[in-house]
Amino acid sequence: MAELEDPNVMQNLITFLSCLIQKVAESNDVNAGVEPQKISVFHGLTRPTISIQTYLHRIYKYANCSPSCFVVAYVYLDRFAQRQPSLPLDSFNVHRLLITSVMVAAKFMDD
Repeated sequence: MAELEDPNVMQNLITFLSCLIQKVAESNDVNAGVEPQKISVFHGLTRPTISIQTYLHRIYKYANCSPSCFVVAYVYLDRFAQRQPSLPLDSFNVHRLLITSVMVAAKFMDD
């Protein structure tokens, strides 16, 4: 567990997870015109200007949750996407779903 305290390892983890999430969101943005989608309470009116990687860095810096929370949060996002195919992760809802999944993961893992 000591290796996760190394800032370079956490930097690489955040970069990896943000790339995965970004690819999913971009893919679903392209498919938005083809497949019907629901609008949920997680959808914003505009796309946030902050990138997913910067957003994950901010969450890591200020939320003080363990690194394993980010992996579990990604698992939660993946499960959500599989169980709710009519509500895909896109650039309008990814930030809100991401902070929600990190919060739930922190509650499960750290509390």
